[in-house]
Amino acid sequence: MNTLRDIIRRAYELLLTGANFLRSPLRLYFFWQLFLTGQGKLSNIGKVSEFFTSLGIPLPTLNAYFIGSLECFGSLLLIIGLASRLLALLIVISMSVAYLAADFEAVSNILSDPDKFVKADPFPFLLTALIVLVFGPGLFSIDALLKQILRRREATKLGG
Repeated sequence: MNTLRDIIRRAYELLLTGANFLRSPLRLYFFWQLFLTGQGKLSNIGKVSEFFTSLGIPLPTLNAYFIGSLECFGSLLLIIGLASRLLALLIVISMSVAYLAADFEAVSNILSDPDKFVKADPFPFLLTALIVLVFGPGLFSIDALLKQILRRREATKLGG
């Protein structure tokens, strides 16, 4: 019986290790796409501001600059894995507002027509940001490196 339990435990550990390795490529791909989106917003700020005005978003130009900058520069930080959870939280909030302001129909019909929700533009960014927020950026990130350095320092203080 112990052997079966050990096999299951080992399989679960391998699954978690694989998931840790997969988070980094997922993070790189989707946040590169969000970087390009943010870059496009910043280079066409007038159109973005007009679109935000049409949605009834207050301070549309200021919000256009904020969202464009968050998507552009925040994505670069997420790509390298620095301040990942904080930035992922901001992206989750931003994408939630995007759903509510620009695609409320997809949100209101999530149970009756889930395909519409999943196919909406904010979905892959929202999902990826939620994964980073909950599970962290993965093994290949500056956050993971900093965590490792802090653990070594703490172990050195306790040991020495």
